[in-house]
Amino acid sequence: MSTTATTRLHVTKLGEHIGARIGGLDLAGALDPDTVSAIREALNEHKALVFSQSGIASDEQQELFASHFGPLTTAHPTVTFEEQVKKTVLPVDSEQSIANQWHTDVTFIVNPPQISTLRAVTLPPYGGETLIANAAAAYRSLPKELQALADTLWAEHSNDSDYVRPRTVNTDKEKEYQEAFVSEKYRTIHPVVRVHPLTGEKGPFIGTFARHVKIVGVSPYESTDLLRLLQSHVTRPEHVVRVAWEPGQLVLFDNRITQHYAVDNYSRAPRKLNRITVAGDIPRSVDGKTSYSVLGDASHYSPIVEVD
Repeated sequence: MSTTATTRLHVTKLGEHIGARIGGLDLAGALDPDTVSAIREALNEHKALVFSQSGIASDEQQELFASHFGPLTTAHPTVTFEEQVKKTVLPVDSEQSIANQWHTDVTFIVNPPQISTLRAVTLPPYGGETLIANAAAAYRSLPKELQALADTLWAEHSNDSDYVRPRTVNTDKEKEYQEAFVSEKYRTIHPVVRVHPLTGEKGPFIGTFARHVKIVGVSPYESTDLLRLLQSHVTRPEHVVRVAWEPGQLVLFDNRITQHYAVDNYSRAPRKLNRITVAGDIPRSVDGKTSYSVLGDASHYSPIVEVD
């Protein structure tokens, strides 16, 4: 365990490649710049941070915490809820949808969120964990030849993807959520390998929203195989931390270099997490080129953040 004395930040690693538990910190109020900097430094290193006793008990407090790291997005580019009080809050609610697909949040727009925060609101009696994977560790595990190939590839991401095509649709609420998710179509071209703007690390920037590789002469079948090969490295067990949710818990993860997955093992008991995301920059490839939009304008959802 390491301690940053000036900020009372206690960091305990949860795995070799990803995850740390943060103790000794109340996140409910305003944080001083040194504390914010220490949390950002821990996030750069560990990719996913678990605050078991966060002190955050409301959407307003979660919103304040997330805002320390940059401007906030609205809840979602397409999905809204009549009962929403805070326009920044997306309820991740088992009554409406399940996220048991490996994904990075909102990669179908040109500047996906840089950070996601999830807060436990309603928890099932068992199960319902969240898996989070380190894409940088996945890249480092690739043979040099595959790294060189992946560095050159670009892929199209879309919200009209397998993410909103579960094997079964059980309720009207689930159907309404799926219809809302694709009510406006988005298509964006991202590098298959993204360079993290703060750490310089490289990581596969793919997941369920990545539909196919954009490369001349590659068939859809071959494109699927390329994405499947890279995805299998991202989700290797040693690259993954399993977060078991507890009351009062908040999880912060770097959306630029991770993927996550909600485990569907709780018999669809009530499970609700509130998500607030921090606006992000436009991804860059290994050779410095930036992502570009093909379809859809998400400026109502998120400002574009410039990274020095």
